[in-house]
Amino acid sequence: MKKTRVALLTGLLLIAPLTYAGATIELAAEASRPAANDMVRASIYSESTGNNPAELARRINQEITAALKVIRDHPVVSVKSGQQSTYPIYGKEQKIENWRMRSELILESKELATVSELIGKLQQMRLALGSVSQMPSPETRRQVEDETTRDAIRAFQSRAAVVAEQLGKTWKIKQLNIQQGGSVPMPMMRASRAMVAEAAPAPLEAGESQLTTTISGQIELAD
Repeated sequence: MKKTRVALLTGLLLIAPLTYAGATIELAAEASRPAANDMVRASIYSESTGNNPAELARRINQEITAALKVIRDHPVVSVKSGQQSTYPIYGKEQKIENWRMRSELILESKELATVSELIGKLQQMRLALGSVSQMPSPETRRQVEDETTRDAIRAFQSRAAVVAEQLGKTWKIKQLNIQQGGSVPMPMMRASRAMVAEAAPAPLEAGESQLTTTISGQIELAD
């Protein structure tokens, strides 16, 4: 039985074609395109300090409930809860003297003018503006990332063709990695509770973010 097995394996080895891997070369290419910041995100919060946590919670909840009512009158603006925090304020001898409570709402919309107007209304209700950022909407980001991916792949293929041509070889892709990124949206403005409630926020102007796709990988050269 053992002899038969050896004979079969030997036969297979004789039939199988001999192949040799060619030299591999690592390459990278990238492409960038601007993406319109067509979405705005703003944080609005209610904050209060006192020595009675239950009273603080009641006051904060009333302000947040009133704010949600106003926000929901604007269907083009989505809202969700943000950070919630309660922590003690210590005095002498590390004894708790007061409590501070904060509750945050996150607004998002593609209607910049509506958000700007809404922020002004909420500030008049004694809510404070935490920050405002602008960024590409998910739909815009996907569209631009698809375009940069096509550009980067073409750039990778062009670079691979140049290398192979100079070496007098043909080539094929052995491995490919795709990474996508871009500029991180930075807060356009920050505000504190000390800001005058009646002060309307500055008009929001849509800018652009730069989105980049990087293609890296290996090509294999052959004669």
